[in-house]
Amino acid sequence: MKKKLIEVSLPLEAINKEAAREKSIRHGHPSTLHLWWARRPLAACRAVLFASLVDDPSAHPDRFPTEEAQQAERLRLFAIIEELVKWENSNNEAVLAKARQEILRSCDGNPPPVLDPFCGGGSIPLEAQRLGLVAYGSDLNPVAVLITKALIEIPPKFAGLPPVHPDTKSMQLADTWRGAQGLAEDVRYYGNWMRDEAEKRIGHLYPKTRLPKEQGGGEATVIAWLWARTVKCPNPACGAQMPLVRSFALSTKKGKQAWVEPIVDPAAKTVRFEVQTGQGRPQEGTVNRRGARCIVCGTPVPFDHIRAESRAGCMGARLLAIVAQGQRGRVYLPPDEEHAQVAASAEPTWSPTGEIADNPGHTNVYRYGMTTWGDLFTPRQLVALTTFSDLVAEVRELVLRDAVAAGLPDDGVRLADSGSGAQAYADAVGVYLGFALSKVADRGSTLTRWMPTRDSMYNTFARQALPMVWDFVEVNSLGQQTGGLAESLRWTTESLEGSGSTSSEGWVIQRDATAAIDGVVSPLISTDPPYYDNIGYADLSDFFYVWLRRSLRDVFPDLFSTLLVPKAQELVATPYRFDGSRNKAERFFEQGLSKAFEH
Repeated sequence: MKKKLIEVSLPLEAINKEAAREKSIRHGHPSTLHLWWARRPLAACRAVLFASLVDDPSAHPDRFPTEEAQQAERLRLFAIIEELVKWENSNNEAVLAKARQEILRSCDGNPPPVLDPFCGGGSIPLEAQRLGLVAYGSDLNPVAVLITKALIEIPPKFAGLPPVHPDTKSMQLADTWRGAQGLAEDVRYYGNWMRDEAEKRIGHLYPKTRLPKEQGGGEATVIAWLWARTVKCPNPACGAQMPLVRSFALSTKKGKQAWVEPIVDPAAKTVRFEVQTGQGRPQEGTVNRRGARCIVCGTPVPFDHIRAESRAGCMGARLLAIVAQGQRGRVYLPPDEEHAQVAASAEPTWSPTGEIADNPGHTNVYRYGMTTWGDLFTPRQLVALTTFSDLVAEVRELVLRDAVAAGLPDDGVRLADSGSGAQAYADAVGVYLGFALSKVADRGSTLTRWMPTRDSMYNTFARQALPMVWDFVEVNSLGQQTGGLAESLRWTTESLEGSGSTSSEGWVIQRDATAAIDGVVSPLISTDPPYYDNIGYADLSDFFYVWLRRSLRDVFPDLFSTLLVPKAQELVATPYRFDGSRNKAERFFEQGLSKAFEH
């Protein structure tokens, strides 16, 4: 075997710099297509694949007989890598062509396919494809498989095609739409139709609010409603419904400070909330890592009491404040009883019933009686997500009709069966709309928190776990802000356009890593396997799976054949699956990983 560049030396400083820089690049980055935990930086994947296939100069003593000549050639290859890893060159054909040429030269014109048996978020197969290599990916997790399909399988099928929606007939020129731009335009168009149709059906659940005179008066669109969970104070002499609030701060931006001021009535054992702005400081929250305190009587309250109340179905929620779009930015308003009643009037027709795993440290909500995925959403959030999910199927019918009218063949072959006609195209648009729905769910659960430093909100997965959240955000799903469907569509389409497209083929299947190599001849295996119990991929991805399954089960019936993500074969060292035994969990992980690499 000829020695490869990766075995000798790499320009690590340049690679590390660009890999770190990627974290700050959001719009258009393929990682924003759908959330996946512990994604590998694209720059690092691209560099590793290139260096794994390109010969080190020492492998050719006839061409580079001296150490000086070899080092000079390495520096030439390093220069290619340093350009290759830059984000701006991700789809730069001149830079990519130079890298592909080096790979072909080192592989005698016949480079091997690349296989990633733990493909996760699809970074490695995507970068293999970008380098002109045939890419294979596999994963046991259907959410990971779908993400990778959306990156490496679907865009090349429809690369260069113009959009099919009726408003662009005059723009359908062969050289107008490059890569996945046409597909992205259709996702944008039909997604906007979906949002408008949803507003007709559930717009009454998202009322406007009135601004005070000092804020300009008139009606304003609500961005979000801020809620606090409540439980009954255990002090027999009190018994108040005590709000559980991590922080009363609304905005800490200089000149825009705002906070919630709780007003306690000790005689009535009640508390109401006002909004204060300007100079001053908010009170301390009522809950921290040690426990809570009753804001009415001051009694310390242990988490055991809160968990017991929650498991008994006695945890409620109070409206803390309303965030609205004012004439000069965001405006914070006190709670409005009419808005609270509208929220309470929502009646979902469906809720995901799959059980959340009791995985300590990863899914702590389980300890509070939130044992099914539907428990993580308010009734209004469930109505919105269910409505959007239903509309994905309706959109597919519209796309099919318009695709046939635009000239795509109606061969009846679905995307799951490797189709590339009108049926498959309609399915493809549905996949990306399903991803937009995932973004709405990620920002639209009761595990999202408000960020006073940015006047914005965290998503559900601000970290790789599902911790309990006390004061939470309920975003306006029909609005234009972060967390609404319109903004989620923008992120999805920009990511689809940014992923680029190549003529290289790509396939991804749902398969156990111990069998992933079946059918792939002599591949280069490049992978980033799971690390013990660092991330509970299957347990966490059920959050998205239940909504993707509802929206896309007809598109990928095999991929969504199970009620929840398969877990028994997942190679993670999760003690709860082995009666709490860490030793058994680690033995399972190590034996399974060894078997995968032996195979």
